[in-house]
Amino acid sequence: MYEKIAFVVFYQKKNFFSFNALIGALETVEELEDIKLYFIRGFENLNNKLNRICENHQMVVVGISFFTTQLWKINDLLKVLRAKYKEKVLFIAGGPHPTGDPEGTLKMGFDIVVVGEGEETLIEILLNAKNNRNFDAIKGIAYFNKDKILITTKKRRWIDLDKYPPLPVKNIKFGSLEITRGCPYACYFCQTPYLSGTLPRHRSIKSICNAVSIMKMYDKTDIRFITPNAFSYGSLDGKTLNIPLLEKLLIEITKIIKPKGKIYLGSFPSEVRPEHVTKETLGLILKYAANNNIVIGAQSGSQRVLNSCHRGHSTSDVYNAVKLTLEAGLIPIVDFIFNLPHETEEDIDITIDFIYKISDMGAKIHSHTFMPLPLTMFAYEDVKEVDEKVLNAISKLSSRGLVFGEWKKQEKIAKNISNYLKKIN
Repeated sequence: MYEKIAFVVFYQKKNFFSFNALIGALETVEELEDIKLYFIRGFENLNNKLNRICENHQMVVVGISFFTTQLWKINDLLKVLRAKYKEKVLFIAGGPHPTGDPEGTLKMGFDIVVVGEGEETLIEILLNAKNNRNFDAIKGIAYFNKDKILITTKKRRWIDLDKYPPLPVKNIKFGSLEITRGCPYACYFCQTPYLSGTLPRHRSIKSICNAVSIMKMYDKTDIRFITPNAFSYGSLDGKTLNIPLLEKLLIEITKIIKPKGKIYLGSFPSEVRPEHVTKETLGLILKYAANNNIVIGAQSGSQRVLNSCHRGHSTSDVYNAVKLTLEAGLIPIVDFIFNLPHETEEDIDITIDFIYKISDMGAKIHSHTFMPLPLTMFAYEDVKEVDEKVLNAISKLSSRGLVFGEWKKQEKIAKNISNYLKKIN
């Protein structure tokens, strides 16, 4: 006997955090309780298992979220799936790349692109699919009409994070808890403010602790956070810190997860801005968190480059953050992005000197290569090969165990992204 509708989540390692929030939202809608959910990992598994799912359901909806770095793999996957299943499956795309490039994503073979935050949009898509209604009145989507003309509906308002849980509580899935969305700094290489807004929105302590309590029921008591800036929790503007509220959050979580639970704050996936590294914020790490490191976003050692990227902090802020972190007995892991646009030979020399300076102090360097991303101010900037001076510095620091990162892999991907974005522009 056919079940009416299935929603298949392509549950990839790089994207499952966002799907956890989406499924948590779906679970709050009583009318969607009869939709069968499938979580499928791996390209081959998705291709193979869809056939059986289609046999058992009147309608199958597949949701795929992806970054621009995943563009080519997803494109290859869609070609195979669309050829095999044709109109039997409704393919929905969402996430950073589809939001920034809805037309290109639709041309890959998707039926609908979710533009921006997906909780309420996905709920409406599935409700309409279940009730055989058209999708044209849904806000926050893009699609091709019958004449192959791109239609982009009205933008959806930013959601109240407390309206939905951060994790599914029926279809149990665990992971880092998203506590904040939105970033006021609008760095020119970053998609975050375009995806989530420039005014930070924070999930309430009650909502976060409810999720932590559920995790503890399943003996999941290592708690990590997703946030653009770990120390900004509770801040009204994302710049002026709200230390009392951040500490209250840590206190309440500690009560729930004791005696064996651990909190990780300011380490992956929740880095910190350098100007927010103070004795007070580091004191919270020492008192409540288990991590022995802090990930600090520097991005360049040249003040001119930082200014051109709209970073909003100084190289002195980075130096002071490293110094204070070391004094606190923690390891500073400092992010740098090589090949940032408009970087001169002098900027490269200054950055290398700065990297040597802080690594000699005891910092570890997390190396990245600039990648142009849709929507950002730097989307159409040229991509160059990493300068030989930088390569030599990386080599020397690598031999001392002071640098790590996938900059080489990113360099190759960056060129592909640049060519793609310029082609569609």
